[in-house]
Amino acid sequence: MKQNWSQVLEGPRAKRLFGRLYGKDDQTVNKQIDRYIRLIQAYKEHFPDDKGYIHLFSTPGRTEIGGNHTDHNGGCVLAAAVHFDAIAAVTAVDDDKIILYSEGYPDAFIADLSHLQPVAREGGTTSALIRGIAARFRQLGYSAGGFHAYVSSSVAIGSGLSSSASIEVLLATILNVLYNNNQLDPVLLAEIGQYAERNYFGKPCGLMDQMACAIGGCIEIDFKGSGRPAYKKVNFDPEEHGFRLLVADTGESHEDLTQDYADIYQEMTAVAQVLGKKLLRELSFEDIIKHVAMLREKAGDRAVLRAMHFFLENRRVAAQAKALEENRFDDFLELVRESGSSSWRLLQNCYSLNNPSEQGIALALALTENFISQIGKGACRVHGGGFAGTIQAYLPGKCAEEYSHMMEGVFGKNSVTALSVRNEGTLHLNSFL
Repeated sequence: MKQNWSQVLEGPRAKRLFGRLYGKDDQTVNKQIDRYIRLIQAYKEHFPDDKGYIHLFSTPGRTEIGGNHTDHNGGCVLAAAVHFDAIAAVTAVDDDKIILYSEGYPDAFIADLSHLQPVAREGGTTSALIRGIAARFRQLGYSAGGFHAYVSSSVAIGSGLSSSASIEVLLATILNVLYNNNQLDPVLLAEIGQYAERNYFGKPCGLMDQMACAIGGCIEIDFKGSGRPAYKKVNFDPEEHGFRLLVADTGESHEDLTQDYADIYQEMTAVAQVLGKKLLRELSFEDIIKHVAMLREKAGDRAVLRAMHFFLENRRVAAQAKALEENRFDDFLELVRESGSSSWRLLQNCYSLNNPSEQGIALALALTENFISQIGKGACRVHGGGFAGTIQAYLPGKCAEEYSHMMEGVFGKNSVTALSVRNEGTLHLNSFL
């Protein structure tokens, strides 16, 4: 069946869908129509011989609202999907090979599904994620087959909006739709993405990013226990209260930071293990205080401070969710400020000790705090993994332009981005068109 994509994408169903995903104004919707038309054209240019049915997919990025580095030790987080996303045009193929082109990369990412063991040279690449996700589908008893895909993403690498998790969940969604009748739920898709990132890509990670990308909206997630994490939706729209949610990109690279991220997890779990537990969530803040002399001797001072951050941040997540539910936005912002202070002082993920001369995160926070002190309202914190990348700021809408101009004078043009929450998670767009 021939698909007239220009007609479909310019039709009323597509416009309604794009209005929900990206913003309802006509200019935004028309930009997305053009974006998807270009996506399909690029797909056809890279796979000119394909005659199969084209599927369209979209998976959002995410922003961390609360719970900085708590998920990997069984903690609680608040996270929200955002309007930036990774999109794909895809066709199923008969052979057992996945070939994916990504905008901005000249060469294809290829995974032959007849060989699903990790390949050392693929570590840190999209090919590793493709192979790992397909492998996990089959390990769990689901089907995985070949496809051709062209991907374009507005979730910029290093933006702090979880470009890797967005791609992982996108890939899992493609296999779910093409080969499994869309039967896997969003949490399982997230868990498959995490498995691939940990075991094939080679980066230790929690599950927050993938869950936010898969489920959509703002969610409070509890990772306690060995079973599936519990989550619930939370109403979160700063614009209802006259604020804009912004992220400022300091321009520093995330390369060579894997060990910094791993150290946080390892030091937190080391504290738990000294007290006979696997993860910090099995303990309490009082346990840390009671045994602090022994813990600093056996695990080190920084590990103790990071453990203290874990418990205090965990409490803040519950308080933040409650403040949002009760429409107490000023109280929510105070908790954001406390979270940022804890990450800086206790968690210590605002710069890397391996390169102390580069402290873009700390500088961005200092500039933002000074700006907030002058206008009298707002909050800021380190965003996501930390050490490099982005900070998050909540500012009155009327001040957003002035703030962006100030920060871009330091960190470069387009370094500040306004975010909107996307209520839908990962999607097979054909179901709505």
